Amino acid sequence: MGHLEGKTVIVTGAGRGIGREHALLFAQEGANVVVNDLGGAEDGSGAAAGPAEQVAQEIRDAGGNAVANGDDVADDEGSARIVAQAIETFGDLHGLVNNAGILRDRVLVNITPEDWDLVVRVNMRGTFLMTKAAGTYWREQSKSGKEVSAAVVNTSSESGVFGNPGQANYAAAKAAVASLTQVGAKELKRYGVRVNAVLPQARTRLTEGAFGDALAAKDGEFDRWHPGNVSPFVVYLASPFSELTGEVFLVGGSRVQRVKPWEKDPGWKLTTDGRWTLDALSTAVADAGAPSGGNSWTANPGGGKK
Repeated sequence: MGHLEGKTVIVTGAGRGIGREHALLFAQEGANVVVNDLGGAEDGSGAAAGPAEQVAQEIRDAGGNAVANGDDVADDEGSARIVAQAIETFGDLHGLVNNAGILRDRVLVNITPEDWDLVVRVNMRGTFLMTKAAGTYWREQSKSGKEVSAAVVNTSSESGVFGNPGQANYAAAKAAVASLTQVGAKELKRYGVRVNAVLPQARTRLTEGAFGDALAAKDGEFDRWHPGNVSPFVVYLASPFSELTGEVFLVGGSRVQRVKPWEKDPGWKLTTDGRWTLDALSTAVADAGAPSGGNSWTANPGGGKK
């Protein structure tokens, strides 16, 4: 018996890479899995039913329960169909892992509107629509008197939280996912739903193009970059064992590390009496130096430190 026996989980982008590893581990723990994947390339082009069906068949061959789904997560009707398929096939829904994503890397001045829109559409809009569709179901269940215990795990990125040159479109979308996670946690808590996000560190189709052989496994050593290393914590977050919500975690190799949300920096703060003047600000900022978080002070209108 697995820890998630009888639970039903949707994993988007589960035809390959990290999503595939998530789906396989959920199934090993006894969950019914909806394996969603549009089957496109890493840049979002094309579509094929093969990857999702292959993973679903792999789960069934191992004795688990899984169905494949090829709907587009960023399409309003498509996202609704994914959730409906889970409920119609397995009778309920307990977890959603928003893993589908694409890349179209360009430096900021070279990003075309198409590059921007497509990356934002899949990574951000897709996460929003899937969470909305699942959240609507859970709200209805809660309002009908049913006790709901459900979870959403979103996939953000180090690029979205820390910023990575050459990925303005991807970083903006993934930063939005991290913020959406916090809002979703606050809004859906009343319906019995927890929402968290992970920043995966792993070797996938999306990272191989950027890092090449740098992430390759070395013979005899623990494969630090294997995508399967991310899955145990994702499954934990989606399981009844976890009470965490509204959090973002860096996950890779053997490490799980919480990432602090935006917060005010007490070490770099300028205050004055009334409204600032440009001259006073120029002097105060020069006196304050580069923000480092370690030297809190208050400026007076003349620009000196108090």
